[in-house]
Amino acid sequence: MFAEPKSGASVPPPGWRRAGKEVLRTLAYATVALAPVEGYLTDIQGHLGKVAPSLLIVAWLATLFRERRAPRWTLLHAVLALLAVVVATSAAVHSPGTFTAAYTLRWLPFLVLAAVLADVAGHEMSIRGLLVAMSVGAVLAGVGALCGLLLDGHSRASGPQPDPNDLAYFLVAAIPPLFIVRRETWKWRGAVFAAGGVLVTAALATFSRGGALGLLVAAAWLSLRRVLPWRVFAGAAMAVVVLCSGALLFAGPQLTRAIQEKSFIAASNVDTRELRWEAAARMVAADPVLGVGPGGFREAYAAASHNAEIDEQTPVAHNMYFEVAAELGLPGLTLFIAMIGVAFTTSERTVRSATPAARTEAVVIQASLVAVLVMSMFLSEQYYLPLWSLVALAVATGFREHSEGKSCRCVSCT
Repeated sequence: MFAEPKSGASVPPPGWRRAGKEVLRTLAYATVALAPVEGYLTDIQGHLGKVAPSLLIVAWLATLFRERRAPRWTLLHAVLALLAVVVATSAAVHSPGTFTAAYTLRWLPFLVLAAVLADVAGHEMSIRGLLVAMSVGAVLAGVGALCGLLLDGHSRASGPQPDPNDLAYFLVAAIPPLFIVRRETWKWRGAVFAAGGVLVTAALATFSRGGALGLLVAAAWLSLRRVLPWRVFAGAAMAVVVLCSGALLFAGPQLTRAIQEKSFIAASNVDTRELRWEAAARMVAADPVLGVGPGGFREAYAAASHNAEIDEQTPVAHNMYFEVAAELGLPGLTLFIAMIGVAFTTSERTVRSATPAARTEAVVIQASLVAVLVMSMFLSEQYYLPLWSLVALAVATGFREHSEGKSCRCVSCT
């Protein structure tokens, strides 16, 4: 629980407290929902996509200050704090780097956001609401991507994300949360099925192999944990087959061109990713303690790979784990994996001991997180929100389970 206000401290009137909580909730929903469409916001104004998360952090700090209380510290917060120390130390050592400052400023907000979302979701608002917001934002991104595919003649769905693989990352992560809505009430089943159709169709239209693998793993996880019945899984698989057959029938030439382009790109990607992973391993071997600094992979790649890619001198590693290890060293990678481990162990305790509704929430979060981790084997996705928000929500399920049956002192209940 949050710490109680100190005796004699001035406490805001209940009306102001409720208003503050509503602002906090609204900003949390907006942060999660707008993440998949950040590309559209950036097209309008370069920093528009950062407004909601920045305001969320400010509102959270203001709430803590106004109510004279401290956040509820957990093992996740300790791991995030240590990871922040590693990022800052590595950045300080490699401060002359071309990309160091920019990538340090990308790392630190995500660490803070994970702490904020875990705290807010665990005490102030609905975990289910945040999962629904994640799906709503991804559906908007999927609709935009499909419109671009159909109307603008794009060969692959991309929409608000320049890279179709990054779009698939957002779309696939948002599919498991739909099962929470489906179980909650049947009156929305038409909207839920439509949303699922958009997400699956747009994800397939990215032609991302990592996205397809992530989708399969998420579906298998939900089935094994008895959230997705096997008959529904089989029906969904048949629907995908019908969808692909229809696409081949009505858009055969365009689909054939897209497949040919993807096949050419895929053959090249296999070779280039192997080169980049080998270069990342050399960077780790050269500096296993602090790595080459945030963003250092891009700067050091040409030298580490011996100019293996003449036309690409500053790429990303296309593997989240290799890139984190190369840039932050083995201590940074250890803490990064520990953060994910805390999320899984906390949510698993909820799965084993919680009410059916809370258990479903935890399993759905695990399924999305597993999909994210699988897709990140082929992508550098540590700079996108789904990983951090899912870790936060997984830990928040433990907050709710721990407080179940105890008196709640949050303002929405008093």
